[in-house]
Amino acid sequence: MTRNAGAGDAQREVAFGIHPIRSILAVGEDGIGASQALGIQPYLARARALANSPERVWRGLATLRFWAGLLFLDVQAFQLAVWVFPTYLTRCCRQKPYEAQGGNVKFSRFIVIVSLALPGLGLWGPGARAADATIKIGYIDPFSGAFAAGGDASLKMFQFIIDNINAKGGALGKKFELVTFDDKLQPAEALIALKSVSDQNLPFVMSCVGSNVGSALIDAVTKHNTRNPDNRVLQLNCGQLATELTNEQCSFWHFRFAGSVEMRAVARIKSLPASLKTVYLLNQDYLFGQSIRNDTKKFLALYRPDIKIVGDEMIPLMQVKDFSPYITKIKASGAESLLTGNYGPDLALLIKAGVDAGLNIRYDSYLGHVIGAPTAIGAAGDGRLTSVMEVHDNISVEENNAAQEEFVKQWRATHDFGFIAINSVTQFDMLVRAIDKAGSTDPLKVALALEGMEQKDMFSAINIMRKDDHQLLNPYYEAVLTKGQKYDVEKTGMGWKTEFKTTVADETLPTTCKMKRPES
Repeated sequence: MTRNAGAGDAQREVAFGIHPIRSILAVGEDGIGASQALGIQPYLARARALANSPERVWRGLATLRFWAGLLFLDVQAFQLAVWVFPTYLTRCCRQKPYEAQGGNVKFSRFIVIVSLALPGLGLWGPGARAADATIKIGYIDPFSGAFAAGGDASLKMFQFIIDNINAKGGALGKKFELVTFDDKLQPAEALIALKSVSDQNLPFVMSCVGSNVGSALIDAVTKHNTRNPDNRVLQLNCGQLATELTNEQCSFWHFRFAGSVEMRAVARIKSLPASLKTVYLLNQDYLFGQSIRNDTKKFLALYRPDIKIVGDEMIPLMQVKDFSPYITKIKASGAESLLTGNYGPDLALLIKAGVDAGLNIRYDSYLGHVIGAPTAIGAAGDGRLTSVMEVHDNISVEENNAAQEEFVKQWRATHDFGFIAINSVTQFDMLVRAIDKAGSTDPLKVALALEGMEQKDMFSAINIMRKDDHQLLNPYYEAVLTKGQKYDVEKTGMGWKTEFKTTVADETLPTTCKMKRPES
């Protein structure tokens, strides 16, 4: 189940308008049985009367929000009530009892007592989480702007995974629900979204795109959890890959369920053909692209010192519209292969410019399997576009895995692009086990349960969530886009064919993480 963060906007409209107040009061009428059982129906009636009088909106709002929150365990309702009631109480206290509007002294006294007692009720925080009917995960990714297609594709894959998990019973007998936030691939927007996640008391925040966003979230989550031990958040990284995030920037509150750039670079460089002798590096000039550049050079020197780097450029993220000048330089360099970590429009436009210019070169990418690149290269990509990935649709055929192929068929029946998120299947399998083991969604307990966990993936490889740095250790495939495959991608008539595979042992690399663990 997916819910857009726009639901929070509706709650804010309730706080500042009369029509939404009347709408919510109608909901209160639907819950008349509950109101009678609690003996509060007279007060709901009072709230309705107040809401119909514009000069009494503030008092009606306070009453409404309080009871809506009490009846429906709306955390934000309680928090807003605590904020609004002092205004109401001040007005009441300035009047003599017999002058209070409506003359209902008992009602005013009742609200005073409840307002003072409210902070001690403990109805927000972990207790409210336990009462939720679903396990909500704040999901922050770009759903508008240059990489909206990637964000939308990821959301569809996550919903497919969650639907399967929920059909099996979820965790603690509860279903998972995604609450989406659009960060437009901007760290500042992601931090605003994180504030909404914590305000709504969601125990988990998930984000996949943009290592710059992931870096900002790590710092913000760590600081938030230090300052708010009763409202902690656990960060689930599903695709922000810069090596630094689980090395020098590692955090106890951050778990990465995708291989680092360093891990991908091992598969990327080891899979290059022996005949290849010259490469051109072109990457995006931000944290992820810089990590790609550094780790590519490191493993070229380690595994393929015979390969010469004939060009090395960085481009501004998602700003280049015409790649023809870069293609001209690549062609002039004599490079046999373009090694790139570009993704989204920066990869699609780069490839299209190369095809238009007749550039006869290998495109050895890190993320060429992400939506858009196969379409951009089209028939010209046959045998020339390669990528490093966790999974592709034809592995089930190559490894004669009937169960995984059935999964692929279910996916392809309703989607027109390949399923590339096997690591996210592992992520939710681990999360379910951790929540069940912890007996709650408390971030600290779940984090402790995740540490060191081993989980078989869909191909029976044992994935490990390393305790030292909270980095998932998983195998990688290098594949080439070519004709003659059972399952094509993006209706190109070509599909991915595995050329090289690493093991978990190959990808178990040293870490420089010096994790600071919470005292309690």
